[in-house]
Amino acid sequence: MNFEMFEASLTEAHPPAELSPCLTALWHEKQGHWDQAHEIVQEINTATAAWIHAYLHRKEGDEGNARYWYRNANRTFPAGQSLDDEWESLVKALL
Repeated sequence: MNFEMFEASLTEAHPPAELSPCLTALWHEKQGHWDQAHEIVQEINTATAAWIHAYLHRKEGDEGNARYWYRNANRTFPAGQSLDDEWESLVKALL
């Protein structure tokens, strides 16, 4: 799957079955299901999941919590980067 195919899948009612849990979380987040995305990533203990977790809290507006998760992901807080650009970077990094 490439980025364009992933984006196209957002018109469907359910995420593609072959997606990893992290990509599934990003799919749900883009659909407006923040809680479902958060539930998925909080159960995964990887740097990638921490990055998604950070992004989710940044989107939520909880900068302190987001900064905590960016540190866990060994990433700097993306000041100046739009949320849409970060979401796209996450998806492309995982595909």
